[in-house]
Amino acid sequence: MRAFADTNLIVYAESDDGEKSARARSIVESGPVISTQVVNETIAALTSKFRFTRPDAYELANALMDLCEVVPVDQRTVREAMALALRYQLSHWDALIVAAALNAGCAVLYSEDMQHGQRIDDRLTIVNPFIA
Repeated sequence: MRAFADTNLIVYAESDDGEKSARARSIVESGPVISTQVVNETIAALTSKFRFTRPDAYELANALMDLCEVVPVDQRTVREAMALALRYQLSHWDALIVAAALNAGCAVLYSEDMQHGQRIDDRLTIVNPFIA
């Protein structure tokens, strides 16, 4: 089963949030699919919220890109995201994540920020891995 990881999982994997960090690390270490958006949002979160230096954030981003399959956010993804955002009442940024996951053929999208259990186009299930 192909799985996609949202940015919040990558950030938790790098934090010291006990059980959440351990669960996030486990998912990230399994090599999920991510998008270019996830890589860029991770760099932004690490440098602004977690005070990583830019070189340290870039080093982590490079390691992440080596570990995971990275899919692009291209014109097709943006167009699909706009339709998904309207159909499912998603924020534009969440819809970009969902569209990238669908385009990559993923069955699961791990995210803390979206509705746990929601099915998208009968092909993708959103899973909050931090719900017991």
